[in-house]
Amino acid sequence: MNKKLFTFLTQLTENNNKEWFDINRKQYEALRFDFIDFVQQIINEIAKFDKSVANLDAKKCIFRINRDIRFSKNKSPYKNNFGAYINGNGKKSAHAGYYLHIQPKNSFIAGGMWQPESPILAKIRQEIDYNSKEFLKIVDSKNALQHFGGLEKTDILKTMPKGYDANLKYEEYLRLKSFVFTKAISNKDFDDASFIKNIGNAYKNIYPLNTFLNRVLDDEDAS
Repeated sequence: MNKKLFTFLTQLTENNNKEWFDINRKQYEALRFDFIDFVQQIINEIAKFDKSVANLDAKKCIFRINRDIRFSKNKSPYKNNFGAYINGNGKKSAHAGYYLHIQPKNSFIAGGMWQPESPILAKIRQEIDYNSKEFLKIVDSKNALQHFGGLEKTDILKTMPKGYDANLKYEEYLRLKSFVFTKAISNKDFDDASFIKNIGNAYKNIYPLNTFLNRVLDDEDAS
């Protein structure tokens, strides 16, 4: 990936207006082109273990730089990051996938399912309850803990969802509203010659979680 992207995003944060962006549009377009190639390389790595993404076009996985400011108090027109969501069903799909976030000093990779709609969330909780041993084996595995430190637990209910026993061994997971692994990436990490493979390896450890979560949606589609 072109490291000039960090400089561009830093400058954009300081000059988040249409006038500055129009002057620097050619630079943005060149960096976006490089980012597309970067994401395609990552897709190729993921496809080695997740065949559902094998035919994805990186351009269709990347998010727009423009912000939706219609209902936001923050009227800055542009995002201060480049992002992509790699999902075999498309970036707007509710299915679990792989997220990439590039931002100076705040880059990270993530995967899983973020804030699914209530009916899907209810089915995921049911799936965890029915197959708790399988789920715990995934989220408490050595590799998952080593790469991500476990599931994110910031988006969580204060009390148990209705119908579940608060004394269950896996009760904290039933209270989650998102099921996500996250790993920070430092600016220096991008200098590693094995960076693409390292990201692919990290995503490989998200694949079992995605498979578990997507089973709920796949069963729903089949019914």
